Amino acid sequence: MFKIVGVVACLSTSIGLQADEGWQAIFDGKSLEGWTPKFAGYPLGVNFKDTFRVEDGVLKVSYDQYDRFNGEFGHLFYKLPLSNYRLRMEYRFLGEQTSGAPDWAFRNNGVMLHAQAPGSMTLDQLFPVSIELQFLGQVGEGARPTGNLCTPGTHVVIDDKLVTQHCVFSSSPTYAGDGWVSLEVEVRENGEITHIVNGAPVLKYQKPQLDPGDPDAKRLLGENNPFLKGGYIALQAESHPTEFRNIQVQCLDGKDCFGAIE
Repeated sequence: MFKIVGVVACLSTSIGLQADEGWQAIFDGKSLEGWTPKFAGYPLGVNFKDTFRVEDGVLKVSYDQYDRFNGEFGHLFYKLPLSNYRLRMEYRFLGEQTSGAPDWAFRNNGVMLHAQAPGSMTLDQLFPVSIELQFLGQVGEGARPTGNLCTPGTHVVIDDKLVTQHCVFSSSPTYAGDGWVSLEVEVRENGEITHIVNGAPVLKYQKPQLDPGDPDAKRLLGENNPFLKGGYIALQAESHPTEFRNIQVQCLDGKDCFGAIE
């Protein structure tokens, strides 16, 4: 979301995520049961122009019913908030971007972490207050990494410094074409978050927190602690056709990661 201001954060560490034990599917490949859409300008639960749909076992973001994109940014929220977990999925971009969409949204999508409750979004709010794990595909000949970070209504800490710019590049390769890319994220309750692309860590940061200068975040802040320990996850619809599959969660440290956030 939005145009990136680049900061590259490289990782030399590795995380052993080979075992499949404890992974739970949160998308059954058959329907959108357990997921709720929210589109800018429309009430919660309205799946505008059937943008989110399930076909052939894949969760699709489709724009075949649009004449023109007019800012109807969408998010598909999983029914329960999460804390202290790993999330993994595969995604791919397909076809052409819908007419009228902004240039920065070309082959651009993602999944929101630590998102506000969908019912707390205002009718016209474009993006939930959250931490975005951003997916990008190649444009032209230049580098365009995936597994990046964007921060609608939030800030993070990298190398002990508060990062207030909107987006931060990962160290991942650039992926061209329509092939599937594997994305994983480890979200620790101590505030550490690691992005992993095709098995390799590409970005790490700490202390996700609400931005007191953002109007949407300010509504949520009140007298609360600004640091985020958990929240909802939401798949995006940002104007380019995208497919998702194998969406799974693994709870960490032997704890139940679904439900209320302390």
